Amino acid sequence: MSDFYQTGVIATLHRLGAGSLERLETSLGDFVKVQPIALVLPALYSEFEGEAMPRIIEEVARVPYLSQVVVTLGRADAQQCREARRRVEGIHSHVRVIWNDGPRIQKIYSDLQAAGLPVGEDGKGRSCWMAYGYVLAGGRAKIIALHDCDIVNYSRDMLARLCYPVADLRIDYVFSKGYYARVTDRMHGRVTRLLISPLVRSLERLVGHHPFLGYLDSFRYPLAGEFCMYADMARINRIPGDWGLEVGVLAEVYRNFSVKRICQVDIADNYEHKHQNLSAEDPQKGLMRMTVDIAKTLFRTLAAEGVVLPEGVLRTLQAQYVRSAEDTITRFYADARVNGLKFDRHAEEDAVHAFARGLRLAAQSFLADPLGAPLIPNWNRVVAAIPDIFARLNEAVENDNT
Repeated sequence: MSDFYQTGVIATLHRLGAGSLERLETSLGDFVKVQPIALVLPALYSEFEGEAMPRIIEEVARVPYLSQVVVTLGRADAQQCREARRRVEGIHSHVRVIWNDGPRIQKIYSDLQAAGLPVGEDGKGRSCWMAYGYVLAGGRAKIIALHDCDIVNYSRDMLARLCYPVADLRIDYVFSKGYYARVTDRMHGRVTRLLISPLVRSLERLVGHHPFLGYLDSFRYPLAGEFCMYADMARINRIPGDWGLEVGVLAEVYRNFSVKRICQVDIADNYEHKHQNLSAEDPQKGLMRMTVDIAKTLFRTLAAEGVVLPEGVLRTLQAQYVRSAEDTITRFYADARVNGLKFDRHAEEDAVHAFARGLRLAAQSFLADPLGAPLIPNWNRVVAAIPDIFARLNEAVENDNT
């Protein structure tokens, strides 16, 4: 059983006891009469060939309360797109695959670029953003839920717990973020454990208390890919196009909404998905690229909040971060010992020093260009620039699905 303590500035909705999936789904069936829900699944075609996606398809097909399912597909040729459509056709009566690499959607991306609207690089952020646009264009849903497609132990209970806080108008949340443990015979989630938490707390020591840092530190798993939100948030929130996606989404939610309407919810006792390589010597790959992009997003968000980050502070931050992260390793080591888990302390220390190198690269990039690459614009701006964009997007997706 989880604890029930409320810490930080956002509400934490715990997993207390066994719970009842039937109760949750019955209630959600009533809620969606007023607030229909769309599920967005960002997937690479390679995930259809693994063990996770077939399980997700099977589980989602049994969910009774969704108004639509949108699979936003990346890295797929025409034959692979057809195969993906075949595999998901039984999920829901209104399931659509967005073929991001197809000529119709690529034409839309090109038109957006020509109109001066940056859409970022090919990746999860852009694919999700296009799916949000399609949901808004169709007007079938007032709520959008999203989760990754590499969850090996997926259960539809995760989706029900994720959606409930936003769908139930009596508790009045506009955004819920999933959290969970990532434990097998050892602890996973190195970027959250060894980068995000020590980095945020190091920044608080150096720049003083700032509401955004307190907010970010309130999330138990800020890098979780699972969240649920009001669909209208997609109209006003921008999206990073790189590995800073999750932190950037939280920053936009913070910017546009009261923290009283933001929550995190425990969606699983354990959660297993693919693990990224550290790639310590290559900042363009794996967790190193993630480190650089996350840190740049964090620095630029703080700068936009009015926090001054001169070169001296960023240099000191690297040393402060290493000290804080090393202290954190000691705590995780003790936790692992108590629970009989494997713990490679040498590998943990190596990860911290690799992350410190990533912070140095991120600091250099930030100082050279404090604005960085522009965020993918919100859909209100897109509609203002191209008034018929929703009709064009609808047409492209429907033609790709026939």
